[in-house]
Amino acid sequence: MPRLITLLVCSLFAIKALVLIDATGLWSDELYSVGKSFQPSLTGLLEMLRNDTHPPLYYIVLWVWGQVLAQTPLTLRLLSWLAYLAGAALVVRQSAAMTSLGATRTAVSVAALLMICSPYPIRFSVEGKSYALLVALVALSWWCRRRWLEGRGAAWTYGLSVALASLTHFYGAFLFAAAAGWDGWQRRWPLARAALIGLLPTTLWIVYASTYLFSSRSGSWIGVPDFALLEDTLARGLGWWPLPRLLVMLAVVLLLRRRGLKTDGGELDRSARWRLLDRSGLIPSGLMVLAVVLVSFLKPLAFSRYFVVLVPAVVTWLAVETAALSFNRLGRRLLAVMVSLLLLGWWFHSFREIRAGGVREQSNFRAVSRLTAGMTERFSPRPRLFNLSDRMEGVSQVPWGDEDELDDRLNVFPAPTVIWLAASGPEPVMRRRLLPLERRVRQAGYRCEVRSAELANARVLLCSAGET
Repeated sequence: MPRLITLLVCSLFAIKALVLIDATGLWSDELYSVGKSFQPSLTGLLEMLRNDTHPPLYYIVLWVWGQVLAQTPLTLRLLSWLAYLAGAALVVRQSAAMTSLGATRTAVSVAALLMICSPYPIRFSVEGKSYALLVALVALSWWCRRRWLEGRGAAWTYGLSVALASLTHFYGAFLFAAAAGWDGWQRRWPLARAALIGLLPTTLWIVYASTYLFSSRSGSWIGVPDFALLEDTLARGLGWWPLPRLLVMLAVVLLLRRRGLKTDGGELDRSARWRLLDRSGLIPSGLMVLAVVLVSFLKPLAFSRYFVVLVPAVVTWLAVETAALSFNRLGRRLLAVMVSLLLLGWWFHSFREIRAGGVREQSNFRAVSRLTAGMTERFSPRPRLFNLSDRMEGVSQVPWGDEDELDDRLNVFPAPTVIWLAASGPEPVMRRRLLPLERRVRQAGYRCEVRSAELANARVLLCSAGET
């Protein structure tokens, strides 16, 4: 693909993501990021994170970011968008550095399209979570590791980047623990030692937060690995209908190899291919996946979102492998058609939930906050999330209450004339969570009517005193 077209396509995807940065409300995990990071003090933040599933670096960076700019949904997601661009730039540079001079342009185009336009990076580019920063730091670590392997870098820079990646997410720690094991097996002692030293801060954090991390509450939402895990992970990378799409792509690849290459082919030889697998980080990444999946049958750890750590290594490997090929006219046409269809599918899939009026992860807290703005006597099975949503929307100073607080309020004379009940999430889950509160107010003589008929993934009831 010509460089100008690549630049134009990547710019369209990145700019559209930026334009849609505040098009949807914060979903539950983003609201938890707000609750953890937008604290009055750094000490309060660290104390809160002691009872959290993730290590502290992203939340510390977000706290500093909020102090410098402002604590708003826009700034929360803007940090991720900037990290998304940084990660893409690092992977593009890595791919170019590992490609022979004559094929650099192709490697750059492939890496840029995959890092900027594919659903995995796009989705996390405007989400107030640690994944975009994690990808950037993993890419930096592979960059430093490759430079050491080429005799041009220092091991301490690799160790430092490993420390940052592992303190951002525990999957960063798992990944570079696998890399340390692999490099030790290959007798690259300085690299293995640097990675192990880089993992020490995360190890200390695990000790600090061990009471929560080793309790049954930690990672309780993660299930045992199954086929759905594979399908969901592929869908995040490829888009809708991932398995049929993967089969079609494999068929096109086979056709390209049989009919689409020039006589000389230009494929990497065996030693170059092995070197690419090693230096791109794909071998350690594969070892990490194998270890995590096996352990997950005993203690579930495998979660599709977390496998975003694989993106830098996979993209680098694909970019360099593709750049090594010499396509004939048929091959170039087939490749152009496949890339065009992929980009078209990615455009619709990547922006489907983050478009204006869309709903992320079946959460619609913003709509409820705006609908009930200025109201009192509001209760929910998840009041903390609604309080955080109100705070980000700046719509109400009266906090939400939980079921116990609803009981207390109903026992105080005079009872309120109206009560608001609300929940957000998948329809069956909302109804199930809201049912105990709804039953309680009906027993107290209130009549409830739905006020959220036009809202997706939100249920709001206005309950008035009177006959049921």
